[in-house]
Amino acid sequence: MLSIAAVERDTGLSKDTLRVWERRYGFPVPVRDTQGERRYPYDQLERLRVIKRLLDAGHRPGRIVALDVDQLDRLSVVAGVQAPSRSTVQVSTTAPDVAAMLACIERHDIEMLRHQMARTLSRVGLGCFVLDIVAPLNLRVGEAWMHGRLAVFAEHLYTESVQVVLRNALHHLPPPNASGPRVLLGTVPGEPHGLGLLMAEALLALEGCQCLSLGVQTPIWDIVSAAKALRSDVVALSCTGCTNPNHLIEGLIELRNKLPAQVAVWAGGSAPVLQRRAIDGVCVMPTLASIAPALADWHARRATA
Repeated sequence: MLSIAAVERDTGLSKDTLRVWERRYGFPVPVRDTQGERRYPYDQLERLRVIKRLLDAGHRPGRIVALDVDQLDRLSVVAGVQAPSRSTVQVSTTAPDVAAMLACIERHDIEMLRHQMARTLSRVGLGCFVLDIVAPLNLRVGEAWMHGRLAVFAEHLYTESVQVVLRNALHHLPPPNASGPRVLLGTVPGEPHGLGLLMAEALLALEGCQCLSLGVQTPIWDIVSAAKALRSDVVALSCTGCTNPNHLIEGLIELRNKLPAQVAVWAGGSAPVLQRRAIDGVCVMPTLASIAPALADWHARRATA
């Protein structure tokens, strides 16, 4: 039996959410200990993990929380965000690398995982590594976690390993171009995931951008203050399905209103609300492959101005 705090940490679902679902949808169904505190069986934790992944993929709670395990499994087949579209040849040449790295994660061989990542990065280059290795591997790791083949700690070890490899690669890139934009990266409060942010930073740095990252969960006013102090040309935010949709939209609107008009605001990631609602003055990037066209547009606008 797990406490509600343990379930919150494991799944990313808040305690309030779990209580609301219990009343509204009849799931989860905790038992009460001698002190009257909620306790959750492990099989309910596994089911909640699947539900969380489906929510991140854009499904609504009212349609999935009450579903049984078989129905959730059928939905999970199509769950997740699609990786950036790449040529068939490129994907076919990197697929064995992705499979080998996933095998390392599943057997907890993190040293070999980092070795394979570094070797593959050296062979294919940073851009291909981000788009054709890390992006699809993120999906495979998420699916393995959702189906119970990976523990939470294994997913965390994988994320940390990718961050180590990417930061090392960024450290060895040449200096940015003088003509490139100054890009400030971050996430809004409530968005705890920084891997997508680092992947975007790698692609932007390859294009000659001067990148500075605030990390995750930075208050909106601090993002605005940093953008002004650092004379940023672009503020780029990473947004996953973990962020409350209303809070994300409100944060983006507030950020756009507080920043000078000449500072571009880019928002990318798997948050479904980004595709459902347009925000004036905010450029939405559905995939990492959208970065290059957005930069070309920025240069064109600057030339025109």
